[in-house]
Amino acid sequence: MRVKRGKSAHRRHKKYLALAKGYRGARSKLYRTARETVERALCFAYRDRKQKKRAFRKLWIVRINAGVRAFGLSYNRFMHGLKVADIQLNRKALADMAVYEKDAFAKLCELVKTQAN
Repeated sequence: MRVKRGKSAHRRHKKYLALAKGYRGARSKLYRTARETVERALCFAYRDRKQKKRAFRKLWIVRINAGVRAFGLSYNRFMHGLKVADIQLNRKALADMAVYEKDAFAKLCELVKTQAN
């Protein structure tokens, strides 16, 4: 007796078409196009979960640098001063301070300036 694979193929097709929901045109209607698009999207999703971390770190560094330049420091001197002063704040927290809590960030910069000398 031969094996009929209609049920499993139907399930597989449904799975890919469900993942392609919201795509435009044939990409959400036709199985082959949907599968190609979904597989490509899943590859990008995997890759970009790693790149997201890099992108945020870059953003935080840019914000910290912009914040410390106003106080006559550079990013690397500021980070070195934090290490010397034994202040353990991550870049995300520092960037938030630089943008939203300017007074506290100013005090931090002054503290770093005194430690560096």
